[in-house]
Amino acid sequence: MRIFIGGLATETNTFAPFPTAMSGFAEYGLTAEETRKSPFYGPVGVYRARGEADGHEIIEEATLFAQPSGTVVRATYETLRDRLLGSLRGAGAIDMVLLVLHGAMVADGYDDCEGDILERIRALAPKAFVGCVIDPHCHLTDAMVMAADVIIAAKEYPHTDFADRAHELYDIGVRARRGEVRPVAAVFDTRVIGFYPTGAEPMRSIVDDLMRAECAPILSASIGHGFPWGDVAEVGTRVLVYADRDGAAAAEVAERFGRRLYDQRRALQIHMPGLAEALDTARTRNGQCVIGDFADNPGGGASGDSTFFLDALLDRGVTDVAIGAFWDPMVALVCGEAGVGAVLPVRLGGKCGPTSGAPVDLTVEVRGVVQDHEQGVFGGRQPMGLSVWLHAHGIDIVVCSIRTQVFERDAFTGLGVDLDGKRLVVVKSSAHYRAGFEEAADHIWSAASPGALTTDFAALPYTKRKRDFFPAIDDPWAEYGVPTAQVFEVSPPV
Repeated sequence: MRIFIGGLATETNTFAPFPTAMSGFAEYGLTAEETRKSPFYGPVGVYRARGEADGHEIIEEATLFAQPSGTVVRATYETLRDRLLGSLRGAGAIDMVLLVLHGAMVADGYDDCEGDILERIRALAPKAFVGCVIDPHCHLTDAMVMAADVIIAAKEYPHTDFADRAHELYDIGVRARRGEVRPVAAVFDTRVIGFYPTGAEPMRSIVDDLMRAECAPILSASIGHGFPWGDVAEVGTRVLVYADRDGAAAAEVAERFGRRLYDQRRALQIHMPGLAEALDTARTRNGQCVIGDFADNPGGGASGDSTFFLDALLDRGVTDVAIGAFWDPMVALVCGEAGVGAVLPVRLGGKCGPTSGAPVDLTVEVRGVVQDHEQGVFGGRQPMGLSVWLHAHGIDIVVCSIRTQVFERDAFTGLGVDLDGKRLVVVKSSAHYRAGFEEAADHIWSAASPGALTTDFAALPYTKRKRDFFPAIDDPWAEYGVPTAQVFEVSPPV
């Protein structure tokens, strides 16, 4: 078989104050070779390894990725989309198209970039098996499901299972090409908007049971959590199930898990302490506390330069703490040029708008400089660019030049910061940090600072999403009727 692989991905926070332009994608490389180092490359690496091991011909386009931020510039999206499509068009006859997409990419003029991409691929390769692995924080749109043969979302949050889902997609694609299976999809819209880390109950049991449901005739089952900070018509939590030639079976499973999510909607609401409460709690705990600054998570489109936590630490005189990573390329440049041992005044953070807070003026000592710093992320590496370790008032501060959330401890330790002796570590991340910090932490939780990612979903100023969802309405099924699963059948490959 001839298999075309690649990807185009970013997660769009339409409420973010700055757009996603070509420079955002260029940070992670624009060639196939460069993008193999991208944190989103994992599934494509699986496709390549599996295909080559089976003796298939692989045609690889770049796996383009940009850190989540605001709406993608139209010219940027169209240029990168058309590059992907041009490569496919030039590849000749293709048996399978296997991609990694995000599922919540929004560009100026395109509310559903993934639907647009998949529809155009289907038109170019009508006889190919078309499949993709996506992030669970996706908008599972009708256009996406109608255009693809199979879409599989990562089940875990933190997303530690992208490789597993890529293996799953490859296996289904090969079986479909052989005529052994014919995937039929069903989608159930819960009319809920929420946020669901999968390590805690009741979400843990729901995900575990979802995986157990994947037995014949069920080929794959995914929960599209939705990305609440995307103002699009189809934002929200949906269940997507594929069955072999059996739309009724797919619909039954999709509806069963959709009802379960709806029944648990109040228990699944995210509840976090505020900044002051989180610091009060940390003061009373023995051992190391790790707190995620949920609202300033660049992985959700926040700026990564908010100063609310740092201000509170300084006001309270808290020492023996590490905090980061602040996205402030100018401070990183100035301190990097000054070098280790330099003591100088800086104006840190607070540069991107009201949700960043006010800049903090500090006299800092430069204790570490790494020109091309990086951190681990689910078995890969995440670039952080020129980064510095600063020390002021008993606080160790990490500042980076490439905007990113913190995933693992080496975001700090790679600059020389010793985390083992810290009483408190504050990381700019919503949930992914748990995978890298939980084992060494005595206590770990997220806190709600006044940053960009509010979890008051009922108050988000949607203009395109009808307000027929929980928590805007306590019981939308009672008011608007109980939904049913919608079945989609894509013509099988020839």
